[in-house]
Amino acid sequence: MIVVKIILIGLIALLFSIGMIAPSFAHTTVEVDKYHIEVGWGLEPPVVGIRNDIVFKITEAGDTEGSFKGITSAFKNLEATVVFGGVTKTIDVNGDPRPGYYFSPIIPTKTGTYLMDLKGEIAGMPVDVEIPIEDVESTSILNFPPQSSGGSGDVAALKNAISAIQKDVSNLKSGETTVTSDGGVAYDFAIFGLSIAAAAIILAIIALIKRK
Repeated sequence: MIVVKIILIGLIALLFSIGMIAPSFAHTTVEVDKYHIEVGWGLEPPVVGIRNDIVFKITEAGDTEGSFKGITSAFKNLEATVVFGGVTKTIDVNGDPRPGYYFSPIIPTKTGTYLMDLKGEIAGMPVDVEIPIEDVESTSILNFPPQSSGGSGDVAALKNAISAIQKDVSNLKSGETTVTSDGGVAYDFAIFGLSIAAAAIILAIIALIKRK
């Protein structure tokens, strides 16, 4: 039981140090002659200061109704510029293994509306479009609990986890538990569990510091 308890503590602490951002697809699509150009963020909602990708999907109608074909080498003669207010930046666009899909890594540094300006040509077809993409949000949209009330709770939870690990270590040393220290599998597993818990708590503390 003590091994299970140690690992559970580690997993709980680890949850404090990581987050999950589920991708959605609120992208904007425009038509340029026979081409469909879709632009958006790789992770939505986009959050200021968090690494993201501007993603592109460039297709044309397929041979059967409702199907489409991805356009390869679409950015060979096409320039992509991200626009925020009066500030612009020409970006490098990387190809995805899937035909017609492209991406450009970016860390948005300000909240608000970003635009993607595409100029050039695709297979000889002139392209000159400005496409709005979803507004970048502040980190508050993902914060939970709110920082004003959650910081002390996180610290208290981590203190409790650390205290529990210290108690388990003392029990192992004093022989109060049923785990033997003769080098057997159970003892090794217990030590491994303690290592996981300790590492998770360290990651959680680092995460808390970064959120301050």
